[in-house]
Amino acid sequence: MIHEYFQRGVAAGVIAGLAYGLYMMFVGNPLSEYVEAAAGGHEGGHAHGGAGSLVPETTTAAVSATSGVLWAVLLGGAFAVALYLLEPALPGRGDVKAYVLAGVGFFSVSVTPWLVFPPAAPGAVYQYPIDTRIAVYLGLVVVGVGLSAAAIGAYKRFAPRHVGLGVLAGSAPILVAVVVLPVLAPTAATHPDLPADLVAAYRGLVVLSQAALWLLLAGAFTRLRRWADGDRSAASTEKALSNL
Repeated sequence: MIHEYFQRGVAAGVIAGLAYGLYMMFVGNPLSEYVEAAAGGHEGGHAHGGAGSLVPETTTAAVSATSGVLWAVLLGGAFAVALYLLEPALPGRGDVKAYVLAGVGFFSVSVTPWLVFPPAAPGAVYQYPIDTRIAVYLGLVVVGVGLSAAAIGAYKRFAPRHVGLGVLAGSAPILVAVVVLPVLAPTAATHPDLPADLVAAYRGLVVLSQAALWLLLAGAFTRLRRWADGDRSAASTEKALSNL
């Protein structure tokens, strides 16, 4: 059974990864290049324009798209295994459980760390070494998982009384984290050469793209599962009819 879940998760990761890779190729990479140029990173780069500059740009786009697919496949496999193990404990019915887990993944892997270390645009000046940032990031992922578990537990405790009360109780740990963590967090990176609205737009697209990736992952997984269940049901019906 877990093997079937894992296969669907990897397949869903490929589907979501292809979409994410295309986004990176046609939106993410051009935006990063624009931001880098705005920060002065491409100063003098256009002086060497022409056909020679196409190879590095093409290579960068291909590597970025491939990395997006691999990242989504990794998430898909982990998502499938987690869903197999945690599905009985997740709130909701049927496919809703997959979307709940996708929300948990997005909040834990992306949102919680970003509350302390927001997505850094090209040209950012970091205040801490990379080893420190990685260690804090991993710690924040654990915090995000704990907050998600607390939110689910609160929802399941109060939802039998009223669904609205359950949603309110489940939202409390998330809202506290969203309000408190940015206030307590020190400045992790600055963008002295970029206007604030450009940095905000860049960060917003990063957040939206990751949210879309998790949504596509859950959607593709549930669609593949419905197809597999339909094929299995059709095969059972055909077998039953053949035995008449």
